[in-house]
Amino acid sequence: MVSKKIIMLSTGGTIASKRNPETGLLTAGVMTGEELSSMCDLPSHIEVEVISVFQIPSNHMTFEYLVTLKEKIEEIFKNDNVDGIVITHGTDTLEETSYFLDLVISDKRPVIVTGSQRGPEVNGTDAFVNLRQSILLAASEHSINLGTLVLFNERIFSGRYIKKKHASNVDGFDSFGFGYLGTIDQDKVFIYQKPVKKETYQIKHPLPPIEIVKTSLGSDGKFIDCAREQGAKGIVLEAPGRGHAPPAILDSVERATNEGIYVLLTTSAEEGKVKTVYDFPGSAWTLQNLKVILAGDYDSKKARMKLAVLIASEMKAITGEDFYN
Repeated sequence: MVSKKIIMLSTGGTIASKRNPETGLLTAGVMTGEELSSMCDLPSHIEVEVISVFQIPSNHMTFEYLVTLKEKIEEIFKNDNVDGIVITHGTDTLEETSYFLDLVISDKRPVIVTGSQRGPEVNGTDAFVNLRQSILLAASEHSINLGTLVLFNERIFSGRYIKKKHASNVDGFDSFGFGYLGTIDQDKVFIYQKPVKKETYQIKHPLPPIEIVKTSLGSDGKFIDCAREQGAKGIVLEAPGRGHAPPAILDSVERATNEGIYVLLTTSAEEGKVKTVYDFPGSAWTLQNLKVILAGDYDSKKARMKLAVLIASEMKAITGEDFYN
């Protein structure tokens, strides 16, 4: 069997947690990558090198940490002897990190992100099986040129559509409307479908501040105004259905777009696209006439990440076409 070299990048999270004897609670990000990988009972043909990038709970992730992680991956891939990379990560922001990496890593070799819902010292932990299968996936020829993947609970997901669906269950992630790409059964990788499009961007500037504003019954524009006044370079509106926002936000939206702030419209629904169907005040049609960009089927967090990358990549004109693909 051909030998494989996999680099494991440890960033912390529940998968690297230990119980604090003083509080009785878990402290995320304190178990080393070496400790984790040593418990995975890997096949002898796979060599794993562990590098600790940072050890934090994933709610501490920032745009700056994301860029650090990106640069570490690019540095590692300068070595032609590396076959793939596995990243251990907390689950709370895993979907955002995986999509960011999908947008900025152009190398065809596998980048696999994984984590766990239960810490390594908790009964019924999913930490070791997720990590073991992620390493197997990174070593598989089937994973080449699929973009950044997520391995969780024996399922293989695209970074573009993965979403955390449960706060604590080991079956914690899904891709609503699109499904998973494949599975791992014991040690065997099965890929059933592949993304038809891969897009990557070269970041030239720091990722800019982008805020998410969720609208609901009776919302007004105060949070949009706040984001504008605090220097946001983009605002992602999350509205129900096809993108139907309360009309009380319209003046605030217009002030933002008139100042050159990108405003995106997303839907709070799990499936479907925002679209101009109705002409009542607050509809997607009304917002589009105020220079709001309709963001297709992107959820607010993925739209935020893509907008930040597009701005940092010096995209000259960002339009709705960038979100309908």
